[in-house]
Amino acid sequence: MPLPMLALIDGNNFYCSCERVFQPWLQNRPLVVLSNNDGCAIARSDEAKALGIKMGAPWFKIRHLEQEAGLVALSANFALYGDMSDRMMSLAAGLGHTQEVYSIDESFVDLSGITGDLVRRARTIRRRILQWIGIPTCIGIGPTKTLAKLANAIAKSAERKPGSYPAQYAQICHLGACSPQELAALLQATEVGEVWGVGPRIGAQLRAQGIHTALDLQGMDPAAAKAGWSVVLEKTVRELNGIPCIAFEDEPPAKQQIACTRSFGHPVTELQDLQEAITEFACRAAEKLRQQNSHTGQLMAFIRTSPFREKDRQYSRSASIPLPSPTSDSAHITQAATAILQHIYRPGFKYAKAGVMLMDLQPATRQQLTLDLDADMPENRVRLMQAMDQINQRYGRGSLKLARAVTGSAAPIWQMKQNFKTPAYTTDWQRLLTVENDVRRPLAAHQSPASGARRGA
Repeated sequence: MPLPMLALIDGNNFYCSCERVFQPWLQNRPLVVLSNNDGCAIARSDEAKALGIKMGAPWFKIRHLEQEAGLVALSANFALYGDMSDRMMSLAAGLGHTQEVYSIDESFVDLSGITGDLVRRARTIRRRILQWIGIPTCIGIGPTKTLAKLANAIAKSAERKPGSYPAQYAQICHLGACSPQELAALLQATEVGEVWGVGPRIGAQLRAQGIHTALDLQGMDPAAAKAGWSVVLEKTVRELNGIPCIAFEDEPPAKQQIACTRSFGHPVTELQDLQEAITEFACRAAEKLRQQNSHTGQLMAFIRTSPFREKDRQYSRSASIPLPSPTSDSAHITQAATAILQHIYRPGFKYAKAGVMLMDLQPATRQQLTLDLDADMPENRVRLMQAMDQINQRYGRGSLKLARAVTGSAAPIWQMKQNFKTPAYTTDWQRLLTVENDVRRPLAAHQSPASGARRGA
């Protein structure tokens, strides 16, 4: 059997990098991408990190850096990031046999049995991704997932922080090719809290026990790690020693719960507006349910006011309801969600958030009999939902909706605030960038922050 060898390829500052592909003037500028309703920073460029901006920093607390340091803030454009992720993953798959997409910007690739110079192979894929779609990446290689993840972190740090690790490991780090002495030196230079699966809380506990570096953790007794903490830490210790314990999943496991929740752009007081929002969330959750070929047997919905508006009256309520039979039908799920809403709604409150969660998920292959003789034929409903999904996939989300989800306003009051959102460059024909054949006029992508970013150029 070939020795196991895995690679982890990761897009650097992925959301910011996606925005820079279509707005080159953002290169070398401090840039943050904001969360829903432009609330807080969920992605930061290296230049923004250098300003001391922390992950999750509220926008109102860092907004002064616009004038003081040239900070640019953009609203999250998840349609763009999702499409760019698909393109990056399709190129990253060429690195090895099989691929496990771990997150929107990370994937593990199986290199077991591949001969030749793996670093050179990884450098070719990295260069291809940068040239073809404009996303900079780092690649870590190791015999286990934990070592591949650690190698990726070393590759990033060696590139971003000269002196933290030897420069030879910048961008591409292959721990499987290191000598025992070189590997020990790299583990010694890595703080224990930086190891995948450790985290701040366990890291603090380990340091209290005299385990400060990844090398210290590697030398820990696996049985002691399990007894003192958990089987997860035991697996981490074994993986640091080159023993694979975390399975490679070329197909993501089905989710056990599916939720769709949103904060509103403005306070909502009327039941009709809440019904439109809950219907929209229920339909999106049902679509995700059908994508993994599952049914739901129970549904939960909630509404709540904002705890940050201390002067407003506070109210928070949720309820769940079992469904007569497991389903993935948007109409049936929406009917249950609105029934819960009517039960928990109270007038006189300024609601700030609502959501729907699908629970008791099971494979769609399981069928249950129903005694409802007036119900539509199940096979007709399945075809209807399939047709609805295909239309929305081809013409864009929301092209076909349930009647109760259609609002009378083009911009419903509950819609999120996204004042700094850029166009859907890759998924909307009307939003494609245009290049003018007049060298005397600047391209739209090179407009100044004051004009371009705020209008979404």
